[in-house]
Amino acid sequence: MGAQYEFGLLGPLEILRDGLPVGLAATRLRVLVAALLLDAGGAVPVDTLVARMWGCDPPRGARNTLQNYVLRLRRALGPELVRTHGRGYAIDVDPTALDTHRFAGLVRLGARALESGDPAGAAALLREGLGLWRGEPLSDLPGELFQDVVPGLLEQRLHAQELCIDADLGRGRPADVLPELCTLTERHPLRERFWAQRMLALYRCGRQGEALACYRRVGALLAEELGADPGAGLRETHQRILTAAPEPAAVLRPAGAEKPAAAPEQIPRPSRADAAEPAGDPGGDARSGFGQPGNLPAETTTFVGRESQLAALHDLLERSRLITLTGVGGVGKTRLALRVARQAAPAFADGVWLADLATLSEPALLDRAVADALGVRDQSARPAADAVAAHLRTRSVLLVLDNCEHLVDEAAALALRLLRAAPGLRILATSRERFGVPDEHVLVVPGLTLPDPQSTAPSEALRLLSERAAGCAPASARGYADSAPAAELCRRLDGIPLAIELAAVRLSSLTVEQVLARLEDRFRLLASPRTGSPHRYRHTLRGVIDWSHSLCSPGERLLWHRLAVFTGGCDLEAAESVCAGDGIAAHEVLDLLTALVHKSVVVVEETGGAARYRLLETIRQYGRCRLEEQAGAATELRLRHSAHYHRMTVRAAAEWCGPAEVDWLLRLRAEVPNIRVALEFCRAHPGRAAVGVETAVHLTRTRFWFFGCTPSEGRHWLESLSGPREDVPEELHALATAMKAWIALCQGDRPAAREFTDACRAAGRRARTARSAPVLYIEGAYDFLVDGGPRSVELFSRARDAFRSAGHTGDAHMATMMWAMAAAFLSPRETAWFACRTYLAEAEESGAAWACSWAVWCTGLTELLHGEPGRALGLLRDALVRQRAIDDSWGPVWGVETIAWTAGALGHPRHAARILGAADRLRRVTGVTLTGIRPFHREHTRTDALAREGLGPAVYAQEWGRGAAAPDGIALVLALVDEMLSHAGPDGPPV
Repeated sequence: MGAQYEFGLLGPLEILRDGLPVGLAATRLRVLVAALLLDAGGAVPVDTLVARMWGCDPPRGARNTLQNYVLRLRRALGPELVRTHGRGYAIDVDPTALDTHRFAGLVRLGARALESGDPAGAAALLREGLGLWRGEPLSDLPGELFQDVVPGLLEQRLHAQELCIDADLGRGRPADVLPELCTLTERHPLRERFWAQRMLALYRCGRQGEALACYRRVGALLAEELGADPGAGLRETHQRILTAAPEPAAVLRPAGAEKPAAAPEQIPRPSRADAAEPAGDPGGDARSGFGQPGNLPAETTTFVGRESQLAALHDLLERSRLITLTGVGGVGKTRLALRVARQAAPAFADGVWLADLATLSEPALLDRAVADALGVRDQSARPAADAVAAHLRTRSVLLVLDNCEHLVDEAAALALRLLRAAPGLRILATSRERFGVPDEHVLVVPGLTLPDPQSTAPSEALRLLSERAAGCAPASARGYADSAPAAELCRRLDGIPLAIELAAVRLSSLTVEQVLARLEDRFRLLASPRTGSPHRYRHTLRGVIDWSHSLCSPGERLLWHRLAVFTGGCDLEAAESVCAGDGIAAHEVLDLLTALVHKSVVVVEETGGAARYRLLETIRQYGRCRLEEQAGAATELRLRHSAHYHRMTVRAAAEWCGPAEVDWLLRLRAEVPNIRVALEFCRAHPGRAAVGVETAVHLTRTRFWFFGCTPSEGRHWLESLSGPREDVPEELHALATAMKAWIALCQGDRPAAREFTDACRAAGRRARTARSAPVLYIEGAYDFLVDGGPRSVELFSRARDAFRSAGHTGDAHMATMMWAMAAAFLSPRETAWFACRTYLAEAEESGAAWACSWAVWCTGLTELLHGEPGRALGLLRDALVRQRAIDDSWGPVWGVETIAWTAGALGHPRHAARILGAADRLRRVTGVTLTGIRPFHREHTRTDALAREGLGPAVYAQEWGRGAAAPDGIALVLALVDEMLSHAGPDGPPV
């Protein structure tokens, strides 16, 4: 009698002979055993074994090396166990000797017992099956070699756990399973069935409120992670619990139970076939992993990244029968679909089947093409769709419909028909346009993750570039992982895998820097140098985009071309304003945009509660090329574009210092790329300088440059647009000069401030506006910030009255703020408090959040200089919190500085020194020189001296350095303020 073998894959690889372990020291030898066991009883081709043992880069002579490993395995296990079969090898294993087979059999029997009303018997069988697991499957073997296998095995275990919990609930033991369910829902937060079971267990324990809370929690998780609502089964469980129905268990009906096909929420889950009893093969000899039927092609290159999309797809396959992967051409929809289909194969007893529709040009042949892919051999006169439906009716199948965009209506109709006819069918489709049918779940496939300097997470795009380049230019590819040019290349290619792979081909003859320099002509550059390829895209990036372009209607194409004028995206108002006309009515823009979103041409994103529409840079460049093919069209669109953003800044300035103030600042921040392009066009195009100057002036009036922490950019545009030009009116030139002077004064740039202030006075005289509000304002600002003169208080007051007379509410508010600030520094106590209270009342009446934050700050400043520093600390903290909440980058520069003064005044030198360090770091970011702003510099110097005196030079330097090195200076300061507020100050009362 021969030796008795047992094999284990459900944990580290285990081989027992007559109950004793068989040691195989060589890792590749154990990999070979595992590869043969995964298809136990069937022949495994040599090429498959080579790929399994060495991945996508086998050594030279790998086939001969494999033969040597097979000989070593036969010596270790016996020649009768491993046999040669055709073009490969097979391992003869009794079904009961392999733990995966025993596990599947026990799960199948447990499911049947549960169906037949024997929960106790089911629980025993399922617990026995789960007891076969010794850990993570194949955990002692290289994970990358089995990444297409392990997820499927883990999925089988999760399914068995679900059934086992069903059985325990059926036995009336809800309290016993609650701890396990709490663990499972934490580990698998998007798996709805565990949540439904947890809700039911809580309900049966009399904890209805907690059960309903679970539903709210999983609903929020699904919305945040997948953008989806709870599935029908989970909703039904919730409803039954909500209404205290007696049997809220429909969702927990075991897999394979008979359910009416008409109710979508009761569609059966894919059954797990017992591997010891293989299902029939409807398509001949085609087989996929685990010895199952199917026709998925083998992978020829490594699969990179996509972990989050894979996880989301596995969750969707659990609860949806129709999933469509959409995305721009070349983004990797097909590769992702095939990978998830291969991983999900164990869940489908009758296989995973691929129907590639890319080359199908005749819609009438769609049904026949799918029948051929499934191996349906029907010679009758009935329609092919009927034959396919009959074939699938009783089977558990995952059907992958690949490249459906040119047949989207026909593919959608066929999918619905098949899903209604076959309860055990799941369909995973790839298409640049969604099907748009009921119960379809759409997953938009993004580009690969890009390098992020703020994150240590590896970039998928950079990994792909490195791996593909290694095959073309192995010497240089090693340095790409931390290469800034390589990271920039991935970013400019939008993380699109096809574009990155084509760029990698060019790296055999060009450096990364050279490829970057040629990206403006990316469609010529990113074409494979090979010729005569039968591939439908002929290995070109342009071919992929041409294909998408051809699938669009004339109106959609026209809008695509016109959207290319935007940089960084646009909102609906901008699209309607710039793109409507000459073939597109304004009311058609939304429908055309929606169509382009559905066809994966336009990406829609939410910013501040509003939708924004964006073209990936590759798609945008294609549209721009098409636009420039039309004589004069590009210039006309750029004129409209600059006019739209000019109108936007006019409205923003008019509504400044009102309830919509922060909304405008956030909206303008989102439009920075478009504003820059518009200003650049105005500077270069004849006759548009005045429009550009007005745009830059209005942005300065809204304090946009300060809010975004880019005052130097504001100066740049004002200086480059408003020089001595005939096409800029004198009055507008004077206003622009005033704005330049204002920015220079705020930065503490005294030489520039003097130059611009003198120029402002001269321009005012030329324009006969020498005593105008802007000139008064700038003279007051210069006198206050540079000279520290008390005359500034009167000048600001006069400027305030002049702005109000002209109806410029926002400008008047700024003059009021500066009046109150100057009075706090330079006026007696009564005048300072009068100005402060006036300013605070106006700010509160306006409802402007940014203005109110400054009014609170000014109150704290006045309290510090003319009242109680202890009360000032809380006010200054409040102002800082408000400014942080609206993402203001300018206000905290001054808030942190004045908090340092307050800490010094309260006798906290250590805190003052540390906060001074944090303030210095904020000033360096914004480009502010404090020595050029006299009142602030005077208080800064006083506080600095107090801190140095109280600590000594060494300790002061140490504390100051800690503040300057803090990655989040504002958070540090708020913590120090809270610390000071929680203790009594040296003066006695709590501060």
